[in-house]
Amino acid sequence: MAMSDEAMFAPPQGITIEAVNGMLAERLAQKHGKASLLRAFIPLPPPFSPVQLIELHVLKSNFYYRYHDDGSDVTATTEYQGEMVDYSRHAVLLGSSGMAELRFIRTHGSRFTPQDCTLFNWLARIITPVLQSWLNDEAQQVALRLLEKDRDHHRVLVDITNAVLSHLDLDDLIADVAREIHHFFGLASVSMVLGDHRKNEKFSLWCSDLSASHCACLPHNMPGDSVLLTQTLQTRQPTLTHRADDLFLWQRDPLLLLLASNGCESALLIPLTFGNHTPGALLLAHTSSTLFSEENCQLLQHIADRIAIAVGNADACRRMTDLQESLQQENHQLSEQLLSNLGVGDIIYQSQAMEDLLQQVDIVAKSDSTVLICGETGTGKEVIARAIHQLSPRHDKPLVKINCAAIPASLLESELFGHDKGAFTGAINTHRGRFEIADGGTLFLDEIGDLPLELQPKLLRVLQEREIERLGGSRTIPVNVRVIAATNRDLWQMVEDRQFRSDLFYRLNVFPLELPPLRDRPEDIPLLAKHFTQKMARHMNRSIDAIPTEALRQLMSWDWPGNVRELENVIERAVLLTRGNSLNLHLNVRQSRLLPTLNEDSALRSSMAQLLHPTTPENDEEERQRIVQVLRETNGIVAGPRGAATRLGMKRTTLLSRMQRLGISVREVL
Repeated sequence: MAMSDEAMFAPPQGITIEAVNGMLAERLAQKHGKASLLRAFIPLPPPFSPVQLIELHVLKSNFYYRYHDDGSDVTATTEYQGEMVDYSRHAVLLGSSGMAELRFIRTHGSRFTPQDCTLFNWLARIITPVLQSWLNDEAQQVALRLLEKDRDHHRVLVDITNAVLSHLDLDDLIADVAREIHHFFGLASVSMVLGDHRKNEKFSLWCSDLSASHCACLPHNMPGDSVLLTQTLQTRQPTLTHRADDLFLWQRDPLLLLLASNGCESALLIPLTFGNHTPGALLLAHTSSTLFSEENCQLLQHIADRIAIAVGNADACRRMTDLQESLQQENHQLSEQLLSNLGVGDIIYQSQAMEDLLQQVDIVAKSDSTVLICGETGTGKEVIARAIHQLSPRHDKPLVKINCAAIPASLLESELFGHDKGAFTGAINTHRGRFEIADGGTLFLDEIGDLPLELQPKLLRVLQEREIERLGGSRTIPVNVRVIAATNRDLWQMVEDRQFRSDLFYRLNVFPLELPPLRDRPEDIPLLAKHFTQKMARHMNRSIDAIPTEALRQLMSWDWPGNVRELENVIERAVLLTRGNSLNLHLNVRQSRLLPTLNEDSALRSSMAQLLHPTTPENDEEERQRIVQVLRETNGIVAGPRGAATRLGMKRTTLLSRMQRLGISVREVL
């Protein structure tokens, strides 16, 4: 016969059900989990025998909940294996929630009697509805916790996505990502290892400063070759390592040594893969190993996937910025070259002094040696620097110029070596210096004598080590630059006066070139005057094809403290004032600057007359002989910087017209 529910829950003989219910109601009033449920049965009222431990095993979750008579409670995954003299085991049916098992354990004293087991069985049936209710509550709590966890995971992914989408600057991007990861996971170290697209196999380490009020990430040079990084990038798989398990690796890998010095015990390196490209890895570390659970590692992998996309975009943006800056600089250099008066193929001369100089230029141009060009102002130091560059193996790379005297000392360091974002007030973007822009080419340091003393050691280091460090930066950037310096000052005297570092002087003075002043090569003045006259006349839409003999005589007699530049300015003024076909020089303007020695030297006057002779020939026969002689000397070449027209001081079209008038044929001459 089946037992009714009323009979099933009836108390055994000798027990007052009101007393038991009152005790249970009072003890179960506070619900704090399984321990509170078990606490309701210890101590048991008479006539129950005393027990020291009650254990509840929920089969579905496989958890063991224990409560001791001393008030302590434990949750475990295995049953109690401690000291005991007896126990009474009772099954508890939980309907859809499965089954549980209740054990009453006595650790000391006598064994349980059959009556004790009957009483415990009755209590096990009483606990069934309460336990069923609490298990349902727990299932709801577990589901709620899962939903909250999914919400938190979704939130951090959204925050990371917003962070990576809002930045194209790599420094800001990494700082925001590090802040979000640290805020969610509480990691001790969040860093990133990225390759430099300008230098293959060159990696930089962005270390986060998580202890500061703001999270800043600054790039540093990698401390060395990391086996951990190489393995991660090659396999494109995350690498998790614990110091306790991989002590040998942690004592030798530079990345792990850096983390260990900061108290970290575990590290996770996740590759940042964007398409077929893996530019670097996300480096995470903590002081314990428990944080890198399988669930957290999966979430961090999702975060790394988003970071990889952002790093790819930031890298592309940086490449475009570098390209734009390079194009702007190249455009500036090309504009300077187009506006330049003279180029490597247009150096106008016939003096032996310039011939000797250009032979030295040809020798040094083929090397990478540092060149120091010395000479008075206006002698053409930049023209010689451009000639060296054009004749060098670097001719297809940029020639970058900077005038050390034209830029304030406070800005010169930034212009030379560049600056990182935030290096000083107003530094809103990273700026590449002239050394970086000239990488692979030539850097022309004009007016090197005006370089401030405080910058000279930094320039010396660049010349010695071939690497720079941006203003406000902490990593070194290798550069491959050929340096040409120029000055109109006596650098050795400046060294004696302690205005210029001797070690920098010796480093610059590898191959010195001394440009002769214009007064020491007067035979070049007629050619230069003719060239400048034609150039200015063409620019001003004038027709001037003759320079009076007396004007050239006076030009060759002046001392020219401003050298070729001053001569060009004098010719420009003369062209402006000329109203006919013959240059009007206005000689009285500079009569006071004649050199007496030139007027008194009969040999020089004879040389001047010979130079001036072809300009205003006395008759056609003399002009014909002169043209034939020059054509033979130039091997029949009419045009060009070393052609007959330049040697004669006239336009190519003018020479051809006169050759036709005088019946001169190049074939007959040769």
